[in-house]
Amino acid sequence: MLLRRIAGVLVVFVLSVAPAYADGFVTPFLGYNFGGDSGNCISLTDCQEKHVNIGLSMGSTGRVFGVEEDLSYAKNFFGAGSDNSVITVMTNLLITIPLGPIQPYIVGGVGLIRPHASYNPVPVVTAKNAFGSDFGGGLTLMFGHSVGLRGDVRRFHTFQDVTLLVFTGEKLDFWRASAGITFRR
Repeated sequence: MLLRRIAGVLVVFVLSVAPAYADGFVTPFLGYNFGGDSGNCISLTDCQEKHVNIGLSMGSTGRVFGVEEDLSYAKNFFGAGSDNSVITVMTNLLITIPLGPIQPYIVGGVGLIRPHASYNPVPVVTAKNAFGSDFGGGLTLMFGHSVGLRGDVRRFHTFQDVTLLVFTGEKLDFWRASAGITFRR
């Protein structure tokens, strides 16, 4: 009798355990900036001169929540010349809606925005960095488990009242539209 109860309890435990679920991903992307301080691009569709943005997003997602590190570089963000590029390094929280191969998501986080970046190899400590945030959303369309297409739109904004350690209070506000190929493991 005791053996049956123990066996019954073990069966209930085994059947009630949910499997672990996490997918790592890497997404190289290409996009452009618009709106805000981005110059000639007033909106996503009204853009006279697009400034290309390249980058890489990588992270891990569960069924609904995930984390992402987003790195991007926009050359000549403020126009042609030196010290006119922008670098962003953001740590984000992802919230996805798992609908099979179609996966809409929202994303937001905080990180470093470096306005007026240059090729000068000056250490990060002496460069003008700003503490900022990003928020947006997008869609990932998976073709099988390992490869998919990802596109999103995000707003980047610096916090002007944070001027400590390596952060200045420089104002910068813009949107980024991007698309890339997602590789999952």
